[in-house]
Amino acid sequence: MSATADHAEERTNPAARLGFEPGQVVQEIGYDDDVELELREGIEAITGQDLVDEDYDDIADVVLLWFRDEDGDLTDALVDAIGLLEDGGVVWLMTPKTGRDGYVEPSDINEAAQTAGLAQTKSVNAGKDWSGSRLVTPKAAKAKR
Repeated sequence: MSATADHAEERTNPAARLGFEPGQVVQEIGYDDDVELELREGIEAITGQDLVDEDYDDIADVVLLWFRDEDGDLTDALVDAIGLLEDGGVVWLMTPKTGRDGYVEPSDINEAAQTAGLAQTKSVNAGKDWSGSRLVTPKAAKAKR
């Protein structure tokens, strides 16, 4: 695929810039009717398979965690998500954008991630109402350098 084709896909598929790859198992947690459906569909198009839900009982390559301020304790949610991941896996934390119901302060995300033993490596616009934070274990972040 050419660089031009890659850029075209990034514009048409919001999941393309998040680093998903064909064949990955993506476990989705926190799904509700307010999530970014276009992003979900884009992830499925790239990976070539449906997202698995919270009841999936094997390890995943990526956890897609939709989290709103009223969803409870973010640190607990992140610790639970880590337990579902393959070594070196990624948690994509999706939170409502500023001014939207359920908005989570960036400082709260940073504190919860650090407490859970994760490092934030990237932030993205994940759609009209959602922002995404890519969280990895520090050893995975070092291996990417």
